[in-house]
Amino acid sequence: MNWVKLTNVASDLEAELLVERLKSANVIAVSRGNDIVGLFGPGFQGRTARGVDILVASEQEAMARELLADFLDENDDVTDELDSDPDH
Repeated sequence: MNWVKLTNVASDLEAELLVERLKSANVIAVSRGNDIVGLFGPGFQGRTARGVDILVASEQEAMARELLADFLDENDDVTDELDSDPDH
């Protein structure tokens, strides 16, 4: 199997969320980062200097890119809602 880099995210937490989202759509995906240390280490809880790469199976790249776009749109919608809510 050949892997292709789908994107790079700031933290392992973001990476795990995206990888699980892809897997739930039957896309083979993994995360890879140099700064990920332990379950609750700095790479998991906060941003890392190099970020974390999301890799997907090359034959599923097109579907993964569509899912990534949907994932990013959904997160933008949530951010917009929070920004417009005066109580937050």
